[in-house]
Amino acid sequence: MRLSRSVRAALAGTVAVAVLPLAASAHAAGPEAGSTSGAAVVAKRPKSLVIGIDGATFAKFDKAKMPRVKGLMAAGMTATANLYANPMAPTSSGPGWSTIATGTWPDKHKVVDNNFAGARYDLYPDYATRLEAARSSLNTLVVGTWSPIPGTVFGPGVDTRLGGVSDADTTTTAVSKLTTTDADATFVHLDDVDGAGHSYGTEHRRYLEALNTVDTEIGRILDAVTSRATYADEDWQILVTADHGHMPGGGHGGNTPAERQSFVIAKGAGFTPGSVRYDVKVTDIAPTVLSHFGVTPDPAWQLDGKPIGTLAPDAFDALRPSLNTRVDEAALPSTLKGWTTTAPTGWTIDNSAMPTGGVTEWRGWSFATDEFWSNADLGQGRETNVRARDVFAVADSDEWDDKAHGAGQFDSTLVSPAYAVTGGTSATVSYATNYKVDGPQTGDVYISFDGGPRQLLQSYRADRNAFEQLTVAVPAGAASARLSFRYTGTNSAFWTVDQVALTS
Repeated sequence: MRLSRSVRAALAGTVAVAVLPLAASAHAAGPEAGSTSGAAVVAKRPKSLVIGIDGATFAKFDKAKMPRVKGLMAAGMTATANLYANPMAPTSSGPGWSTIATGTWPDKHKVVDNNFAGARYDLYPDYATRLEAARSSLNTLVVGTWSPIPGTVFGPGVDTRLGGVSDADTTTTAVSKLTTTDADATFVHLDDVDGAGHSYGTEHRRYLEALNTVDTEIGRILDAVTSRATYADEDWQILVTADHGHMPGGGHGGNTPAERQSFVIAKGAGFTPGSVRYDVKVTDIAPTVLSHFGVTPDPAWQLDGKPIGTLAPDAFDALRPSLNTRVDEAALPSTLKGWTTTAPTGWTIDNSAMPTGGVTEWRGWSFATDEFWSNADLGQGRETNVRARDVFAVADSDEWDDKAHGAGQFDSTLVSPAYAVTGGTSATVSYATNYKVDGPQTGDVYISFDGGPRQLLQSYRADRNAFEQLTVAVPAGAASARLSFRYTGTNSAFWTVDQVALTS
């Protein structure tokens, strides 16, 4: 049973959109065998199905049979990634589904509980509403067991929004609509796994039974898709996800790994069968669906997610195979690999001002995964580092200070490779950052041209969690530029940096 959730009126609005034509090259079927050279290529019609399993704990999938979901995983891509936790928002359904539907994190859409008070769907509407604004001819459908899904999270601009009294009812409705109507973009929400999590916890057989039941229901929905008379002429993109996990004893809302872990399973054109990725977030679902229909997210929308097909690893991500297990962080599992102080090719770390000692993992700038770093010490804001992907750079004076060290403050500088620039023009420096203050600390970004003196580009003295884009003038005759990220702190908080780029 769903616990203590209230429903409010829908708040979603629409905004202007940027649209690309549905070119045949984007979703085209190849010529049939035996066709003559020069025969016309007929574009398949894009279709989208997103299925949300409320409260599904991905770590328990292996113990459940779930043949249909595992079939999707074998035929497509699987990615796990952590959600936020307080102080950004609890791991609850209101924030979770709003994040998935809008492609933004809770600090933007402002849904921080299941009452939806203060929601900014007017600024960050759901992806189906954006599709309707771009192409009103598209048929959008939302069917959900939890009533706020069709009633609040997805707005009134959606063509059809239907509730279900149970997952069985929701499944029957979804199957009927997929079979008898020409739905283009469909979202289906199934709720009973969350009920089993609340009532029994993830270690109970009833939770595994709920996972297997929802797998059967998902199978019925998938069969409805493939049985469509027009299926052969359609380009289906299918995604499966969850809004949060559950604790072993039942419940969610906190910051444990079991509650924060979510996942994206994706099948369709562009998703390599059996592939596993670490850089995909649940915020990527909305822009991925939009992109499938030729709708290019406008930078003015300020989405946090990106179409999955546009994601590319950065230099930090290349460190994943060489990450280490714990040294001083005894609270973490002994087999968990997730940190290194060895910089990737071209990057350097200047620790000449660092005192000796301190916690080994965090002596100076380090490179880490969220699973390792945020779980080293819960409840200190590390769970808000949602804009970093895969492996990121982190300077953490708080954790470093937890072990005896020499006199002085944390003082370390991360230096980038040399980027090519064109003299006399402007360049754009971009990176994801999460700068959190809890005592004396500084964060400064510098740029230097052709090995010359460093120039201050940006200073941080207050909390900042964003994707930065800074414009800088390139001196006449300059051919290269380096970035430096210097962090100092006295048992304060942290600074993370990721996806660093300089374009000229």
